[in-house]
Amino acid sequence: MGITVDHSKIVHLVNTDPVIRTLLEAPIPMRLGYVGLDGHPRTVPVAYLWNGQAFVFATPTSAYKVRAITAHPQVSFTVDTTDFTPLIMLVRGTASVEIRQGVPQEHIDASRRSVGEAGMAEWERVKRANTTEMALISVVPTHVTVCDFATRFPPPAAVNSRTHGAE
Repeated sequence: MGITVDHSKIVHLVNTDPVIRTLLEAPIPMRLGYVGLDGHPRTVPVAYLWNGQAFVFATPTSAYKVRAITAHPQVSFTVDTTDFTPLIMLVRGTASVEIRQGVPQEHIDASRRSVGEAGMAEWERVKRANTTEMALISVVPTHVTVCDFATRFPPPAAVNSRTHGAE
Protein backbone atom coordinates (compact mmCIF):
# COMPACT_ATOMS: atom_id res chain seq x y z
CA MET A 1 0.00 0.00 0.00
CA GLY A 2 1.50 3.31 -1.08
CA ILE A 3 1.38 6.62 0.70
CA THR A 4 -0.35 9.59 -0.90
CA VAL A 5 2.12 12.43 -1.35
CA ASP A 6 0.97 15.98 -0.76
CA HIS A 7 3.25 18.16 -2.91
CA SER A 8 2.23 21.33 -1.05
CA LYS A 9 3.48 19.82 2.23
CA ILE A 10 6.79 18.89 0.62
CA VAL A 11 7.15 22.40 -0.82
CA HIS A 12 6.40 23.90 2.60
CA LEU A 13 9.01 21.63 4.21
CA VAL A 14 11.70 22.51 1.66
CA ASN A 15 10.90 26.23 1.92
CA THR A 16 10.89 26.36 5.73
CA ASP A 17 13.02 23.59 7.27
CA PRO A 18 16.24 25.13 8.67
CA VAL A 19 18.38 22.09 7.82
CA ILE A 20 17.14 22.03 4.24
CA ARG A 21 17.64 25.79 3.92
CA THR A 22 21.23 25.40 5.17
CA LEU A 23 21.90 22.65 2.63
CA LEU A 24 20.31 24.62 -0.23
CA GLU A 25 22.60 27.59 0.46
CA ALA A 26 25.81 25.54 0.82
CA PRO A 27 28.19 24.88 -2.09
CA ILE A 28 27.28 21.18 -2.04
CA PRO A 29 26.23 19.37 -5.22
CA MET A 30 23.28 17.01 -5.28
CA ARG A 31 24.35 13.42 -5.73
CA LEU A 32 21.81 12.42 -8.35
CA GLY A 33 20.78 8.79 -8.67
CA TYR A 34 19.03 7.56 -11.81
CA VAL A 35 18.56 4.36 -13.80
CA GLY A 36 20.72 4.03 -16.89
CA LEU A 37 19.46 2.86 -20.25
CA ASP A 38 20.97 -0.55 -19.47
CA GLY A 39 18.85 -0.84 -16.30
CA HIS A 40 21.79 -0.29 -13.95
CA PRO A 41 21.88 2.55 -11.38
CA ARG A 42 24.10 5.59 -11.84
CA THR A 43 25.09 8.41 -9.49
CA VAL A 44 26.58 11.73 -10.50
CA PRO A 45 27.13 15.06 -8.71
CA VAL A 46 25.40 18.11 -10.22
CA ALA A 47 25.01 21.77 -9.29
CA TYR A 48 21.34 22.46 -8.64
CA LEU A 49 18.88 24.95 -7.22
CA TRP A 50 15.43 24.90 -5.66
CA ASN A 51 13.00 27.10 -7.61
CA GLY A 52 10.21 26.96 -5.03
CA GLN A 53 8.46 23.95 -6.59
CA ALA A 54 11.19 21.66 -7.94
CA PHE A 55 14.91 20.97 -7.80
CA VAL A 56 16.48 22.11 -11.09
CA PHE A 57 19.79 21.55 -12.84
CA ALA A 58 21.11 21.85 -16.38
CA THR A 59 23.44 19.65 -18.36
CA PRO A 60 24.63 19.37 -21.97
CA THR A 61 21.98 17.83 -24.21
CA SER A 62 24.50 15.16 -25.23
CA ALA A 63 24.94 13.93 -21.63
CA TYR A 64 23.99 10.29 -21.10
CA LYS A 65 21.82 11.21 -18.11
CA VAL A 66 19.48 13.21 -20.39
CA ARG A 67 18.53 10.13 -22.41
CA ALA A 68 18.41 7.92 -19.32
CA ILE A 69 16.23 10.30 -17.29
CA THR A 70 13.90 10.79 -20.26
CA ALA A 71 13.45 7.00 -20.41
CA HIS A 72 13.28 6.52 -16.60
CA PRO A 73 12.08 9.76 -14.95
CA GLN A 74 12.03 8.39 -11.39
CA VAL A 75 15.18 9.72 -9.69
CA SER A 76 16.61 10.22 -6.24
CA PHE A 77 19.35 12.35 -4.76
CA THR A 78 21.08 13.34 -1.57
CA VAL A 79 22.58 16.62 -0.45
CA ASP A 80 24.73 16.24 2.63
CA THR A 81 27.56 17.70 4.61
CA THR A 82 30.77 15.85 5.34
CA ASP A 83 30.94 17.00 8.93
CA PHE A 84 31.34 14.46 11.72
CA THR A 85 27.70 15.10 12.60
CA PRO A 86 26.13 15.25 9.13
CA LEU A 87 23.11 17.08 7.80
CA ILE A 88 21.40 15.10 5.07
CA MET A 89 18.48 15.68 2.71
CA LEU A 90 17.27 12.59 0.84
CA VAL A 91 14.84 13.16 -2.00
CA ARG A 92 12.90 11.02 -4.44
CA GLY A 93 11.00 12.55 -7.32
CA THR A 94 9.91 12.62 -10.92
CA ALA A 95 12.15 14.38 -13.43
CA SER A 96 11.23 16.16 -16.63
CA VAL A 97 13.58 17.37 -19.35
CA GLU A 98 13.28 20.62 -21.31
CA ILE A 99 15.75 21.63 -24.03
CA ARG A 100 16.74 25.29 -23.82
CA GLN A 101 18.78 27.37 -26.23
CA GLY A 102 21.98 28.81 -24.79
CA VAL A 103 22.77 28.58 -21.08
CA PRO A 104 19.68 28.56 -18.85
CA GLN A 105 19.72 31.16 -16.09
CA GLU A 106 19.00 28.32 -13.65
CA HIS A 107 22.38 26.76 -14.56
CA ILE A 108 24.18 30.02 -13.90
CA ASP A 109 22.39 30.51 -10.58
CA ALA A 110 23.04 26.89 -9.51
CA SER A 111 26.72 27.13 -10.43
CA ARG A 112 27.23 30.40 -8.53
CA ARG A 113 27.43 28.59 -5.16
CA SER A 114 30.34 26.40 -6.23
CA VAL A 115 32.12 28.81 -8.60
CA GLY A 116 31.91 31.80 -6.23
CA GLU A 117 31.33 35.44 -7.06
CA ALA A 118 35.00 36.15 -7.79
CA GLY A 119 35.17 33.68 -10.68
CA MET A 120 31.59 33.94 -11.87
CA ALA A 121 31.96 36.53 -14.65
CA GLU A 122 34.73 34.59 -16.42
CA TRP A 123 33.00 31.23 -15.85
CA GLU A 124 29.77 32.59 -17.35
CA ARG A 125 31.58 34.19 -20.32
CA VAL A 126 33.31 30.89 -21.21
CA LYS A 127 30.16 28.84 -20.64
CA ARG A 128 28.05 31.09 -22.89
CA ALA A 129 30.73 31.16 -25.61
CA ASN A 130 30.87 27.36 -25.75
CA THR A 131 27.23 26.37 -25.27
CA THR A 132 24.46 26.38 -27.87
CA GLU A 133 21.83 24.46 -25.89
CA MET A 134 21.34 22.63 -22.63
CA ALA A 135 18.83 20.27 -21.08
CA LEU A 136 17.09 21.79 -18.06
CA ILE A 137 16.01 18.97 -15.75
CA SER A 138 13.38 19.61 -13.09
CA VAL A 139 12.83 17.13 -10.27
CA VAL A 140 9.43 17.45 -8.61
CA PRO A 141 9.90 15.89 -5.18
CA THR A 142 7.58 13.08 -4.13
CA HIS A 143 9.41 12.27 -0.90
CA VAL A 144 11.84 14.22 1.30
CA THR A 145 13.65 12.96 4.39
CA VAL A 146 15.79 15.22 6.55
CA CYS A 147 18.46 13.76 8.80
CA ASP A 148 20.01 16.09 11.36
CA PHE A 149 22.09 14.01 13.71
CA ALA A 150 22.89 17.02 15.90
CA THR A 151 19.39 18.07 16.99
CA ARG A 152 17.03 15.40 15.66
CA PHE A 153 17.37 11.91 14.34
CA PRO A 154 16.00 10.03 11.32
CA PRO A 155 12.43 8.77 11.77
CA PRO A 156 11.93 5.43 13.48
CA ALA A 157 12.30 2.28 11.36
CA ALA A 158 8.53 1.75 11.36
CA VAL A 159 8.02 5.13 9.66
CA ASN A 160 10.78 4.47 7.13
CA SER A 161 9.29 1.05 6.30
CA ARG A 162 5.90 2.57 5.47
CA THR A 163 7.39 5.50 3.60
CA HIS A 164 9.69 3.36 1.50
CA GLY A 165 6.95 0.95 0.47
CA ALA A 166 7.79 -1.97 2.75
CA GLU A 167 4.92 -3.60 4.62
